Amino acid sequence: MTRAPWTQGNTSSAQTWRRRSRLPPNVHNRLPYARTIRTCTLNHLANTSPVHGPDLAGNAKLATVVANAKKAGFPKASIEAAIARGQGRSLNGAALENITIEAMMPPSVATVIECQTDSKLKTLQDIRHLVTKFGGTLAPTTYMFERKGKVVFEKADGVGPDEVLEDAIAAGAIDVDEDEHGKVVVFTDPSSTTSAADRLSSALGIKVESLDIVWDPNDDTKVTVDSESAAENLESFLGM
Repeated sequence: MTRAPWTQGNTSSAQTWRRRSRLPPNVHNRLPYARTIRTCTLNHLANTSPVHGPDLAGNAKLATVVANAKKAGFPKASIEAAIARGQGRSLNGAALENITIEAMMPPSVATVIECQTDSKLKTLQDIRHLVTKFGGTLAPTTYMFERKGKVVFEKADGVGPDEVLEDAIAAGAIDVDEDEHGKVVVFTDPSSTTSAADRLSSALGIKVESLDIVWDPNDDTKVTVDSESAAENLESFLGM
């Protein structure tokens, strides 16, 4: 999205988790995740930064995430911005504020838009403009979601939800799932996301691919997007 001088934003939607949606195949494959792989990687950087600080020499976990991001072709500026966000500041050192905007987008898709910005009023104005531009309206939506920690592990042979379940419960997980690529996904209380990820990674010998705090849509709030044009409009909005 085109926002304030420095803004980092994410959007969650009741329709955008492919595995749980009921979109026609031709639409299903193009609609993005509530959190894209790119966003998850940047959030992983931001979430790892506060644990032992932004210095790669003293934060081995952050150094690993940075190395993986570079291998994936992430620009240096994006990596540095994500690390700074984890420290609660922008690249120019300005303090960041968290803002959340709730909106209903066509066709009746609930969204939650979260941003960190050093220019709150400008960011609010820009996002409200985009919501209106894409046919949406500001309306309460967070009650349709549950705030959760989400940990995605790299795919490993012989490791699925059944093999992870017992250790996940011991680590404080509230749900264990598997995505369409066969990767184990563990949901936790937001406050225990990092500790649960570390404990499971150590206990099972599997690597963490990403960790994030997400708005997970309630099952009874999910709807079908039957129109390809409506799906494209939603995709365009979520990809701004």
